[in-house]
Amino acid sequence: MRIRIVDAFTDRPFSGNPAGVVLLPDGPGASGTWPDESWMQRVAAEVNLSETAFVTSLPAGAGADRGLRWFTPVAEVAMCGHATLAAAHVLYSTGQAAGPVRFATRSGVLTTAPGENGCVVMDFPTAPLTPLPAPPGLAGALGARPVSVHDTGPDVGDLLVELGSEKEVRELAPDHAALAPLGGRGVVVTARAARDGAGYDFVSRAFFPALGIAEDPVTGSAHTALAPFWAARLGRQTLTGLQASARTGLVRLALAGNRTQLSGPAVTVIDGELLAGR
Repeated sequence: MRIRIVDAFTDRPFSGNPAGVVLLPDGPGASGTWPDESWMQRVAAEVNLSETAFVTSLPAGAGADRGLRWFTPVAEVAMCGHATLAAAHVLYSTGQAAGPVRFATRSGVLTTAPGENGCVVMDFPTAPLTPLPAPPGLAGALGARPVSVHDTGPDVGDLLVELGSEKEVRELAPDHAALAPLGGRGVVVTARAARDGAGYDFVSRAFFPALGIAEDPVTGSAHTALAPFWAARLGRQTLTGLQASARTGLVRLALAGNRTQLSGPAVTVIDGELLAGR
């Protein structure tokens, strides 16, 4: 079977967030079934990117077109935006899909559709935000004082931490070992863009040491929480977020109540054969 490496939320190779994508082969008895979880986890560990997506076809009447699961190098996760974009990009770029695709996932049915200028538009649930007091040790682990802290609900599972400036976010050098027990899935830090007209409304960075990911380059799922957070502060439902990692990437957002549309382009950089079968 084929395995592809796709850079998501970018139109340039070697930027954005890379994801592995494995389209599981169809065949008698294969539709709607999954390989052994230990095999998928070993593949994800071998690929050693923040996420590897596995996609299977589903039988008629299943309520979705494809099944989709995501694995970090050490664990399966409930939601991943950039690997969903990568999986949809592979389906569209190889001619296996042309219109909307409904993915059955642990977070419900997620729909993707081709957008303008080579982008993929993804329809995700908006994360619920619950204000929290800063956990003991958070400021020390980050090396910065939080302005506010929010829980992002069970599907996303991050701590969303507002900092005082874009400069603080960009210059952050956290203690990853100290962060690991504090944030559930991880810790996402954010601040308003330093100036108007920058091409983005806010910046963010995302740290998931508990999942074996020190810093994730561009985190689509986190933007389902960043969208309502910044919409409430900026008074707009359409926003652009810049994830200020070393690779960087832009996530375009449209908030519609309990749903958030995320969009961005992707580019395939490696297309190869996975020889260790399931």
